[in-house]
Amino acid sequence: MRIIFMGTPDFAVPALVALVEAGHEVVAAYTQPPRPGGRRGKELTPSPVQRETEARGIEVRHPVSLKGAEEQAAFAALEADIAVVAAYGLILPQAVLDAPRLGCLNIHASILPRWRGAAPIQRAILAGDPTTGITIMQMEAGLDTGPMLATLRTTIDAKTAGELTSELAERGAQLLVGTLRDLAVHRAVKQPEDGVTYARKIDKAEARLDFTASAVDVERQVRAFMPVPGAFFELDGERYKVLAARIVEGSGEAGSTLDDALTVACGEQALQVTRIQRAGKPAMDVADLLRGRPIPAGTKLA
Repeated sequence: MRIIFMGTPDFAVPALVALVEAGHEVVAAYTQPPRPGGRRGKELTPSPVQRETEARGIEVRHPVSLKGAEEQAAFAALEADIAVVAAYGLILPQAVLDAPRLGCLNIHASILPRWRGAAPIQRAILAGDPTTGITIMQMEAGLDTGPMLATLRTTIDAKTAGELTSELAERGAQLLVGTLRDLAVHRAVKQPEDGVTYARKIDKAEARLDFTASAVDVERQVRAFMPVPGAFFELDGERYKVLAARIVEGSGEAGSTLDDALTVACGEQALQVTRIQRAGKPAMDVADLLRGRPIPAGTKLA
């Protein structure tokens, strides 16, 4: 098939690679424009999809909008059989959705209709969902409302958002290739009307650990925001990212340390931090941190 690929982050790369390796002709890749980044935060850094696409000699396009007639005409001129979308970052106008002969497919990181929207993986972890998965969906004008062609389910267990993203990216890529191979026999199924939830974009303020909540909820925060934006607390005006933690028995004033090993009282039970990162420093085990920066019992964390 002649395919237009539309994606931006690491999550989208396995799908792009799988399409090429399956023998499809990716005629162009649409991705978000390079953003400031690098060590000083000023160098323009291309997206993971752009880097992969350029390495394979595929045309890259990164318009800031697809609403203009000129961009829509350029899209249609590619004469694609189908477009594949994976965490692209722009809303597709109806003219773009209609341009490919077979329409546009989306790889969505949840079992729809649960967690439509921008942050399905993080929201599933925060909510304590036991499972999540991938949906291959025929796109329409609504937000992740289109009919479903295929689904794949996996357990969340104790996975971080980073681990779950990597797993779903790889498994979603294979599900996509299989769906395209048997597209003629896949029946589009309308999404159920019950069970709709929305995965709103993550606000960085949500990553501040709320020790007044139960240890179960705080531990979910740690996993949902690992690796970005990183769950954190502050102590003496310094921010500490919590990279890993476990639930333990204990009680006390919420947010206060219960021992010298960084066990923190929560609204229910306690959380023992096991891996941490100070601002501007490398990640380390908590024992290594505490040798150089003791945090005694009774310390209040914010």
